Amino acid sequence: MLRHWQQECLNTVKKHYADTSKHFLCLATPGAGKTVLGAEVAAYLFETKQIDFVICFSPSITVAEGIKNTFARRLNCNFDGVIGAIGCSYTYQNMRFFNEDNWKIIKNNRVLVVFDEIHHCSGSSFDDANAWGQDIVQNIQEQATFTLALTGTPWRSDLIPIALANYRDPDNQIQCDYTYSLQQAVSDGVCRNPKIVLIDNEEISVTTQEQETKVFKSLHELLKAPLISYQDLICHEVVIQYILEKGCNKLAEIRQFNPYAGGLIVASSVEHAQQILKMLTEQLQQTAVIVTYKETDAAERIKHFRFCKTQWIVSVGMVAEGTDIPRLQVCCHLSRVKTELYFRQVLGRILRLNDAVNQEAWLFTFAEEKLSIFANRIDQELPDACVLVRSNAIANQFAIKTDSKKLLTSSINLKPAPVTALLDDSSFVDIFSSINSKNEKSHTPAYLENFGGFREKLIEVFSPI
Repeated sequence: MLRHWQQECLNTVKKHYADTSKHFLCLATPGAGKTVLGAEVAAYLFETKQIDFVICFSPSITVAEGIKNTFARRLNCNFDGVIGAIGCSYTYQNMRFFNEDNWKIIKNNRVLVVFDEIHHCSGSSFDDANAWGQDIVQNIQEQATFTLALTGTPWRSDLIPIALANYRDPDNQIQCDYTYSLQQAVSDGVCRNPKIVLIDNEEISVTTQEQETKVFKSLHELLKAPLISYQDLICHEVVIQYILEKGCNKLAEIRQFNPYAGGLIVASSVEHAQQILKMLTEQLQQTAVIVTYKETDAAERIKHFRFCKTQWIVSVGMVAEGTDIPRLQVCCHLSRVKTELYFRQVLGRILRLNDAVNQEAWLFTFAEEKLSIFANRIDQELPDACVLVRSNAIANQFAIKTDSKKLLTSSINLKPAPVTALLDDSSFVDIFSSINSKNEKSHTPAYLENFGGFREKLIEVFSPI
């Protein structure tokens, strides 16, 4: 049975395709069930004999596999591109392996093309598009019978237009054909109501190369000074230990009711992830698994984690968007990527409902200026407003002195083209990380020496005042 918003959107799609345009853009909050909607749209078009085939594109191997399974189950037919199948699911990277014969399938047949997280594809024309956007402009935009573009975050950090999207004059705001916000999803009981904890510190000592000690009263004050980068901060053992302890304590509370509840830790690099994994398993006695592009079986590890009792999954980009693990209820954001797009995608991993008794969702991160702004406007699908803030929740003393210096080929054979693990969604994070790190020092002329009392600010989105 469809959720109310899915049925409403399906009705809108039917009218839109009949009266307005063959291109449809749906904005729905992460965890709301966009893939199920896509499968319903495909089923409707098959039932009314308007299409002969479906091709789906998505940002990662894990998500592509999930789409394949959902569409196969709803359409009651193979969805692997081989003889007898009525569709196939690819990653966006697979587009680069398509040849002329592959594109002719869309040109010469009645095909619905579904794009999951369409914001990865940019360009209003061939000239301003990225590689995937160019493929869409050149081979799909005019040739496809219908397109269905889905996204939970309808903007790009580089401010380039999203492929297949329309923008309103004069403010250039994206026009979505249907919108289902996080606020609506929480109100409808479709998604969890997230709580975001911003961690700060009231006394941070930094020693410079000249052996001068400087004291800062907040992370904002610290990071404004040209001494310590955000990367230095999130790799510091005291900082990692504090946020991990907060996350572990919260997960332990939830697991008293939901023994299968799990947590996600988003790391900034493979080395960072390994450092976190060691602290989790050795110091905090937690069970954990690591997934990065270096693990050839990363997709299998994610699949196994989805249904096991392991407490934590430590990821570098592999569990960023679209990955369906409803038992995730706690997240520690330790990525150096500080874009609003990525922040919301990470938060989306803990919003999916399941059948457990406790449906809390907690994200722990640091009171860095950008992250604080993002957290304070989570209630806006196109960010521009505030949320309820309850501040100064706890002031824990954690004064530990440490030295960070230690510190497709034919119309009847559409099997996906081969693609390596390096091209999974870790590649997006690596790209974002490199862009985001351009303004951060490659060598820091000082080191963090001492932390005083940590404190938290709890942001409760959509809670009554």
